[in-house]
Amino acid sequence: MLQIVWFKRDLRVHNHRPLVEAAAAGPVLPLYILEPGLWQQSDMSARHWRVLRPCLEALNADLAALGQGLIVREGEAVPVLAALKARLGPIAIWSHEETGNLWTYGRDRAVLAWCRAEGVIWREIPQTGVVRRLRARTGWAEGWDRRMSEPLVPPPRGLTPLPFAIPSDPLPPVLGVLIGPADGAGEPPGDRAMGLRLLESFAHRRAMRYSKGLSSPLTAPQACSRLSPALALGTLSIAEVVQRLRSAQSLWREADLWQTDPAPPAQRRAAIGGLKGCLSRLAWHCHFIQKLEDQPTIEITCLHPAFEGLRGTDPARVAAWAKGETGIPFIDACMRALVATGWINFRMRAMLCSFAAYQLWQDWRAPAHHLARSFIDYEPGIHYPQVQMQSGTTGINTLRIYNPVKQGLDHDPEGVFLRKWLPELAGVPTPLLHEPWKAETPLLKAAGVRLDSTYPRPIVDPEAAARFARETLWAVRRGGAFRKVAAEVVEKHGSRKGKSAPVRETARWVAPDTRQANLFED
Repeated sequence: MLQIVWFKRDLRVHNHRPLVEAAAAGPVLPLYILEPGLWQQSDMSARHWRVLRPCLEALNADLAALGQGLIVREGEAVPVLAALKARLGPIAIWSHEETGNLWTYGRDRAVLAWCRAEGVIWREIPQTGVVRRLRARTGWAEGWDRRMSEPLVPPPRGLTPLPFAIPSDPLPPVLGVLIGPADGAGEPPGDRAMGLRLLESFAHRRAMRYSKGLSSPLTAPQACSRLSPALALGTLSIAEVVQRLRSAQSLWREADLWQTDPAPPAQRRAAIGGLKGCLSRLAWHCHFIQKLEDQPTIEITCLHPAFEGLRGTDPARVAAWAKGETGIPFIDACMRALVATGWINFRMRAMLCSFAAYQLWQDWRAPAHHLARSFIDYEPGIHYPQVQMQSGTTGINTLRIYNPVKQGLDHDPEGVFLRKWLPELAGVPTPLLHEPWKAETPLLKAAGVRLDSTYPRPIVDPEAAARFARETLWAVRRGGAFRKVAAEVVEKHGSRKGKSAPVRETARWVAPDTRQANLFED
């Protein structure tokens, strides 16, 4: 019987249990299905394809070295699988479990129904700490730790060559709506080779910058692991990363035992702390994906129903926010950097969400789609729970209304980041750069800036808008009915105390800081 290994977001041959078990069962046809319906979704973009395409090419090369290259089929999953079965005879399907968006959830349900009707066995194997059909969160963290500690699986020694030739469809140059530069300039790759280089550089050097450098958009590109695209596409498995970082922790602790010239104690402490922080975020990574696994409708409905319909959608405001033209310099600089490169650090992502939801008073769904299209590391299971968390619609987390002026002064006090992404404000004196609308007209004129012409005035008063949002949302949160539903949300989605557990969420939980409260990409 032919064994079809269906690759989705697990584009590697290392630590790929479905590939290994399929290879032991018979001839393997490695398959990637290029699904038009997926690329028509509002959260998908040509940027994602630009990052994905080289990963497919690298996967094909790795599989070919094992004896059978990747077969690409363009079409929807059920018709593609049905056509292969009709041509090739009896088949078995192997894949990793996937927690994707609602479209892929529906796709998988359709494939499962087809398999049952056709008598095809489809074996899905976990690849993260996410537990399918989870009954309760109790013990989840311990289970995550056990999965991350399982021995890594090497690639199969070889794949039995197919007794017939099967042509592969070509990979198109472009898929999805265009966002960012057309040539992909500035977008780092997510392939395995790059992921391994980043992993090693973080373990050996960059981890010591992590704790102090992850919050500012100036330092985060070097201080953060930058492994999120590789994890989102599965070119690295999360268990590989966890085990490598744990190994690095041990080496840093024992550096004086094996290094002739060990690092100074302060650097060693910083590296150990950075590795610990990154490892905790990898637990949060799966913790948030588990939420979407347990409740796929988080993508389209408020986690707490009391917030449905509270905000509207103003296309003009959303467009100004998405283009980086709100008139609030730090917001605009962060958005322009994101659109240009596909990446920005988690605190800035949280701030962008917060500003859209609170100061601009926009329903979270339209901003969520723009951000999803913009991120090169878009991971639905992290994205939608986090967007709701930052927009104040979970009902179980405190409201985090970021002050964008304060954030700019804290994380870019000299205006280096602002001047890079807002060159029209380059001549504005630093004390006025974060609030140019408060500057005297002669000063702006001397800097070559005309509000509403060179650079827009703020489309809202950020302080008044934040005050309105805070008062409105806290009014909604008062009352026994609200608390009852919030307690149900905690029971379903809240983490539990225990080994390796994230901070416990409760209906009255107040996040101590964004390092624990928020995780987008670290």
